[in-house]
Amino acid sequence: MPPQLLIPVFFICFITVAITVSTYNKFVKYRNRIEESWSGIDVALKRRANLIPNLVRVIEGYSAHENKIFEEKIKQLSGDSDASRMEQESKITKSIGGLLAIAEAYPELKASDNFLDLQNSLDEIEQEVQKARNRYNAFIGRFNTLVESFPASLIANKFGFEKQDYLTLELATQREMPDVEFR
Repeated sequence: MPPQLLIPVFFICFITVAITVSTYNKFVKYRNRIEESWSGIDVALKRRANLIPNLVRVIEGYSAHENKIFEEKIKQLSGDSDASRMEQESKITKSIGGLLAIAEAYPELKASDNFLDLQNSLDEIEQEVQKARNRYNAFIGRFNTLVESFPASLIANKFGFEKQDYLTLELATQREMPDVEFR
C-alpha cells in the first residue's frame, strides 16, 4: 500500500475510534446522572417516610387505624427493587392523600400548629420529589435520545445500553381539580 493512502486510512480509523469513545463516554455520563438523580428522589422519599409517622401521630387521636396502615407500608419499603419501590410509594402517596382527607374532616386538627407544620414539611418534601423526578426524567430523555440516534445507536447496541423508562410518581399533596358544573 502506498504511503499516500496510509495517512487517510489512519485518519479515518482515528476519527472512528474518537467518535466511538466520545459516544460511549456520553452514555456513561448520562447513566451516572440518572443514578445520581435517582439518589435525589430516594433521599426525598426517605425524608417523606420519616415524616409520615409524625403526621400519623398528630392525627392518631382522630382516627387510629391509619397508624397501622402506614407502619406496615413503611416497613415494606426497605430492600425493594426500584420498580416495586415505586409501586409501594404510589400506594403510600394515595394513603397520605386519604390521611390528609381525613384531617380535612377535623377543623380543630387542621388548625393545630403541629399538623400545619407537618403538612408544610410534607409539601416541601413533595416539591423536592417533583424537582428530582423532573431532573431524572430529563436525563432519561437525553439518554434515550442518544440510544436511538445514529450512529450512537450502533454503540448502544454493541455495549448493551437500552432505553430507560420515565418515572411517574404521584405526589400526596397534589390535588385533583374539582369537577365544576354550571346549571
